[in-house]
Amino acid sequence: MENDLPTHEVQSCRKLDFEDVDLQEINDNALPLCITDGNRGNQIFLPLAIPDDLVPKLDMEFDTEVAAKNFYQKYAKASGFGTRLSKGHKDKNSDLMLDRVFCCSREGKKPKDKRNMIVKCPRPETRCDCSARMKISCRQGEKYRVVQFVAEHNHELSTPSKTHLFRSHRHLTMAHEAEIDMARSCGITPKQSIELMSKQVGGRENLGFIRDDLKNYLRSKRSIPMMQGDTGGVLEYLQGMQLEDPNFFYAIQVDEDDLITNIFWADAKMRTDFAHFGDVVCFDTTYRKHKDGRPIALFVGVNHHKQTTVFGAALLYDETILTFEWLFDTFAKAMMGKIPRTILTDQDGRMATALASQWPTTYHRLCIWHIYQNAATHLADVFKDFQNFATDFSHCIYDYENEDDFFEGWSEMLKTYGLEDNKWLKKMFDIKEKWALVYGRETFCADMTTTQRSESMNSVIKKYVSYKHGLLEFFEHFQRLLDDRRYNESVADFKGNQSTPAMTFSCRILQHAASVYTHEVYENFKEELCKGIDCKWEVDGDLGNQMSYRVTPHGKTSHHLVTYDSSTNSICCSCKKFEFAGFLCSHALKILMTLNIVTIPDAYILKRWTKAAKTGNVHVSSESSPEMELKAKLSFRYKELSYLYMQLMTKASECDEAYQIAKDGFWKMSEQMDACCQGKKKMKEVRIEEHCSVYQDVDTNPSEIAYNKIKGIKVKEKVTYKSSKRPRSALEMATKKRKYKVKEKFSSKRLQEFGISIEDIYNRRNPTNMTQLLQTLDPNLTQGYDLMSSSSIAHHQHQ
Repeated sequence: MENDLPTHEVQSCRKLDFEDVDLQEINDNALPLCITDGNRGNQIFLPLAIPDDLVPKLDMEFDTEVAAKNFYQKYAKASGFGTRLSKGHKDKNSDLMLDRVFCCSREGKKPKDKRNMIVKCPRPETRCDCSARMKISCRQGEKYRVVQFVAEHNHELSTPSKTHLFRSHRHLTMAHEAEIDMARSCGITPKQSIELMSKQVGGRENLGFIRDDLKNYLRSKRSIPMMQGDTGGVLEYLQGMQLEDPNFFYAIQVDEDDLITNIFWADAKMRTDFAHFGDVVCFDTTYRKHKDGRPIALFVGVNHHKQTTVFGAALLYDETILTFEWLFDTFAKAMMGKIPRTILTDQDGRMATALASQWPTTYHRLCIWHIYQNAATHLADVFKDFQNFATDFSHCIYDYENEDDFFEGWSEMLKTYGLEDNKWLKKMFDIKEKWALVYGRETFCADMTTTQRSESMNSVIKKYVSYKHGLLEFFEHFQRLLDDRRYNESVADFKGNQSTPAMTFSCRILQHAASVYTHEVYENFKEELCKGIDCKWEVDGDLGNQMSYRVTPHGKTSHHLVTYDSSTNSICCSCKKFEFAGFLCSHALKILMTLNIVTIPDAYILKRWTKAAKTGNVHVSSESSPEMELKAKLSFRYKELSYLYMQLMTKASECDEAYQIAKDGFWKMSEQMDACCQGKKKMKEVRIEEHCSVYQDVDTNPSEIAYNKIKGIKVKEKVTYKSSKRPRSALEMATKKRKYKVKEKFSSKRLQEFGISIEDIYNRRNPTNMTQLLQTLDPNLTQGYDLMSSSSIAHHQHQ
């Protein structure tokens, strides 16, 4: 049977697929043959006609078992079948493999399953007792020699375009893993990753693996930190970031059981940005992006381009006073002891207590948006019954410029609406210094009255981080967010340095502003200048070198008092716009233009808003070790070589000659590098052993000792937040329920009777018809509609 094949009728055993094979392959020699054995009546399948040097032959020799395996793999892939390892024997004394059998993947029969046979989706049968094999042995010499070779199969073989689907012909190389990790770190899905890599190699059949292999690799990557309880992966990530960036700072807090509760981190860019723009900080903990529902605390601010910048981030276990005290103290340590001048937060009593104890000199202001939300909740009936209450409440927050006027306006509001005994308003009056603008006008807040920059980060984080992500995945994707925002800052820097804002009208003071301010701040300055043109002014008094003026904005009856000192070239306005926002107001600019002052006085050009905001030396402490320097050097080498070889690949693919030069050069360099690394391998191992022995002798580093005692990450007992959305306020949840009630009660026919649509309900259009319709259906439904309308109007009234 092995030497002489029976001379029976030869017939094709495969359907022709003209899309997969070339026309030259459509002949008897290019297709596997199906031959019937006359003695047994069985069919014998022969492989395709392949080059003779790929066909195994008896007495063929190999240096190693791996070399024999690779040779049989090439033969199997060219023939159209898969392989696997079969039985073999080892030498008892030296563990040397004496002989080995490489067989077809369909060899043998599937053993009987001893488990429960009630299986929903049983796997298809692949074994058919195929006898194709190659056996090697080294019993008679030092090298492995082919002692048996069976080429015939008892099953249909595959076409060359489908052999890559066999398990034995699929494997992920280190290059593949590096590309997959890079795509994953950029947020590219597995499907998109494999499509991109397939395009690079000319088709999925040339890729070397399939989509299932990629998913299995990613699953195994995720299972490693899961086996360690996320602890090892998180610590390794943080330490790796510190190796790449010596100025990377992180701190971990553990409880009495040595479980991680809180994590804070800030890289060199965050610490540098805080040195330049850390005078005002917004702090918020409303994000619940991690699957355990941990609050994500962000310290954010505004840079010279009016862009939101991140100063630090933390993953918290809870929101207690002790947690906030640890966080604020750790943030100050990371920033070399510097703390912000002003911090804006929501109305959280535990947060306020921690700020008072840790940062007593920092001016604490409450977010105005949260004030309105709480007011709409506690004063729901007042908002519903009195339409002017929202306007009067807004006046108390924004409009008064001195304390006496504020007291008078507050008392009048309470008396008008009968709120003298309201407990919530009494409580708010006790902390009026934190929210009333009359007490915060002289404190620099970078023109921010709310934590809206923190709130806006919530929508940004959604694009990068999901509540389904684990801790390690959260860190990796959060870094993507930082990279994107920093790139936007670089684009704004380039735009500011290489272009000049367009002048709507020629004005020397505008030209001066365009030369010093960034584009975004220039637009704010220009808006104030345009407002100043329409203002009216009159002299209020003359005190020697000081002149006082009354400036009345267009369309308003109230005036602002502006004082100019000619001896010092200083100007001051009662609205305190410069002290609060950092650039001159329209009232002051009106007086400067009246006095023919065509440039902005140097004292009123705040450096943080200029193009030169980031100039100057900023010292950030770093503790580098020889190991950290070596890791940083290796990282730099890898990135540089990756960029250089990408250029080489591009050039080498342009013509055949260049391709051959690059290919020959690669193998030559590979041999030289192997020889070089092999010679230095022992020296490197000696250095590592010496370094480890020295490191183990050091026991005075408390942080390292604490990390060695960490048992894991403390898991929250109950996951409260199961979505990536921020927690909703009481007002939002109440109005949301009412909207669903409205949707259930309203029919399209009933809406048409009143001339409104369901969009009018959500967008608060046609208020007269809306109120009439709600009252006819259910009077209680009018409450949510009135509350949302009143609070929205009051919040934007000051603008």
